[in-house]
Amino acid sequence: MVNLGDTFPNFTADTTIGTIDFYDWIGDSWAILFSHPADYTPVCTSELGKSATLNPEFTKRGVKLIALSCDSVDSHKGWISDIKSYCKFGPGFPYPIISDEKRELAVKLGMLDPLEKDSQGLPLTCRALFIIGPDKKLKLSMLYPATTGRSFDEVLRVVDSLQLTENKKVATPVDWKQGGDCMVLPSVKDEDIPTLFPAGVKVVPMPSGKTYLRTTPQPQ
Repeated sequence: MVNLGDTFPNFTADTTIGTIDFYDWIGDSWAILFSHPADYTPVCTSELGKSATLNPEFTKRGVKLIALSCDSVDSHKGWISDIKSYCKFGPGFPYPIISDEKRELAVKLGMLDPLEKDSQGLPLTCRALFIIGPDKKLKLSMLYPATTGRSFDEVLRVVDSLQLTENKKVATPVDWKQGGDCMVLPSVKDEDIPTLFPAGVKVVPMPSGKTYLRTTPQPQ
């Protein structure tokens, strides 16, 4: 398993766009690697369709998508037609899908679901998702079971938060969305607030009398 803040391991893999070196493929971009249990399955079709539809939004944010399962490249390529039909997606497909038939990556990255098995009794990949920064560090990870589809609108929201808080001294509160107020980090000293937050800071009064809850408009 890769922990938050660890360097995400590089690898080479066969994909629907040919063999790639992961680091070379990322370049200076952010990347999202997400696995699915199997091709030609209903929830996976809905997930890859939604992520393909949202790909322009990820591209605006400098994020590349790449999917993975234990199926073959030929299986992926055949399945893409179904995905495109389901989500009414136009010509082409916006991101590659990795073939991990030997389950080498799935084992290395802790992506196997022991409860989901193929016809040969081998475990399938769960719904894992990793967000990797341009520095190749792991910024976020999610693990979902096969029966629960992920929200790619939530993944997009998380990317906005990660990219904002990477360089600004703020955190994003519950249910935050792009453009919403942010929380000033507790480590920021009062004397530094005018310089760091020219739009102003509001201290929310608390029964404890402590002034730790400070909000500010989203920094630009």
